[in-house]
Amino acid sequence: MPEHRRPAEQGGTPTCAWADARLAARLLAADPHGLGGAVLRAPAGPVRERWLDSVRAALPPGTPWRRLPPGIGDDGLLGGLDLAATLAAGRPVARAGLLAEADGGIVVVPMAERLPPGTASRLAAALDTGTVSDRGARFGLILLDEGVADETVAEALADRLAFRLDLSGLGLADAAAAEPEPAPGAPEPDPVGRLCALAEAFGIASLRGPILAARVARALAGDGPIGQGAIVAAGRLVLAPRATRLPAPEQPAPETAEAPAEPPEPNDAEEASGPAAEAPDDVVLEAVRAAIPPNLLDQLLAGAQRLPAAKAGRVGQAASARTGRPVGSRRGDPRRGRLDLLATLRAAAPWQAIRRVEGETRRIVVRRDDLRIRILKQRTETTTVFCVDASGSAALERLAEAKGAVELLLAEAYVRRDRVALVAFRGTGADLVLPPTRSLTRAKRGLSGLPGGGGTPLAAGIDAAVAVALGVRRGGSRPAIVLLTDGRANVARSGEGGRARAGAEALQAARALRAAGLPALVVDTGTRGDEARSVADAMGARYLKLPRAEAGQLSAAVRAAL
Repeated sequence: MPEHRRPAEQGGTPTCAWADARLAARLLAADPHGLGGAVLRAPAGPVRERWLDSVRAALPPGTPWRRLPPGIGDDGLLGGLDLAATLAAGRPVARAGLLAEADGGIVVVPMAERLPPGTASRLAAALDTGTVSDRGARFGLILLDEGVADETVAEALADRLAFRLDLSGLGLADAAAAEPEPAPGAPEPDPVGRLCALAEAFGIASLRGPILAARVARALAGDGPIGQGAIVAAGRLVLAPRATRLPAPEQPAPETAEAPAEPPEPNDAEEASGPAAEAPDDVVLEAVRAAIPPNLLDQLLAGAQRLPAAKAGRVGQAASARTGRPVGSRRGDPRRGRLDLLATLRAAAPWQAIRRVEGETRRIVVRRDDLRIRILKQRTETTTVFCVDASGSAALERLAEAKGAVELLLAEAYVRRDRVALVAFRGTGADLVLPPTRSLTRAKRGLSGLPGGGGTPLAAGIDAAVAVALGVRRGGSRPAIVLLTDGRANVARSGEGGRARAGAEALQAARALRAAGLPALVVDTGTRGDEARSVADAMGARYLKLPRAEAGQLSAAVRAAL
């Protein structure tokens, strides 16, 4: 494993992240169109600007550098008719769009997580063909991802870019590491096959991953043969951020009744070399595994699925909603929406003096461009997922609090049209006691038979609550998780006891919940210790200390926090 990297379980250091980002900047500047570009996840600030400056400084002088304006239309992006030149010349005069102007250079896209699907598809088509409207448009794309929680750039566009960099946790002090120089290593007889095997091991289904990794390895090797160092670096930069699973451990060969063959006699050269070195496959796998981003690694280790790509608009608030509360108006076709009469008249009023010509009998002349339709906002349903620690001697007291809070929230849900779910964990696992519901009868039936006692499988409980919340979000509702626990995990996901392992897995599950962007509240039901506070910090959740809470207090705290 390279010495400049920490083990996979801990993730890379900020210095390593910046060093890899610098290396990616140099490679991208050398071949913008061949490598596609980079997705840079980082907030606006000096660290992001320093990385962009490093890319720009590595480009040859005079290389085009364009920034995509928000809301750009097809004429500005792809090119169209130059109206001023056409009127002056008396004949149609075409002008180049932004993508053609960036031929041979870089296009920077701010707030790429909010890029409209139509614009994203046009950028992807230009990357594939290298042309726009019969003009050359071979450019590299830098997508600045400023999204929070599950807001991400379109996967169809990100898949065409070689690099995915996350500098969100870095400061200026971290942005001083030198660019790493991969050791050449022994030449690889089949570098493309090795990269394809790596992609398969890490669950990368798209062929663009190993293809882009092969281009990176070729660029790192220069004119010489591609060595193991270039394979490791390409896997670290291109394949690790795309991983969807961890490599399965090698299964031992089945025992057979036949006696093993006699090993060949070692020659003098093998005896002089000492013990056999680690298999190259293992070295490369471990190096790439160590480069997986910590937040993604937590999800993979927890068995969580990758988050879906961001979609236009908010979940549960479709832009073309036909029902809901009016929040404004926009230009549109009344056949595809509800006509806003006042806004339409207001748009047509300033033009009446110009539009009235001889023979016009209408008092108000309304044209197609004046038509306005209402923007309707649908209310998003909220589902509160209670995750209750049902273990230990104080389980009955905690369950009584949880039952009372759930019943109170259910009563309020009839007015707000919200739902409540309940997950309980005890013994060696977690159970969904109450699926999302607004039914008081169903809730009381599920709560009445809830047992208590046993171990504390906190990681399993958090995993189950996240699974329920993600299902709720996919259905268009807005989930929120309330975790009631003292934080003293003592049962691992496998069902085995041990506080050290169980505590580490609980924090890992908490970080996966945070990566999923789910709002959460941790209610500490313990009377001593700060284990629950550590879980809340790992979740990025609000923390509430209520060792002797009544149902009414807990219900009020949940409403205030979420």
